Amino acid sequence: MANHKSSEKRIRSNETKRVSNRYHARTVRNAVKKLKDTNEVEEVTKSLPVVISQVDKLAKKRVIHKNKASNIKSKLMRKANALAKTAAK
Repeated sequence: MANHKSSEKRIRSNETKRVSNRYHARTVRNAVKKLKDTNEVEEVTKSLPVVISQVDKLAKKRVIHKNKASNIKSKLMRKANALAKTAAK
């Protein structure tokens, strides 16, 4: 166990950050999953900027890697563009 006050505080703050990061990451994963399962153009165009913003915030805080954030955004944009194409036809 920790012997110094500073290391005890670090353990407490790490746990707090871990819980917060898990919450935000789970929230974004659920939002991404919901967006991927949606086939309505209006709903996708409405929620896409919000989800992309959330993903960027996670990458900025280093909860997820920046390349993972980029891959998620790329897949979501491909989905949105494919839906827009099919809706235009």
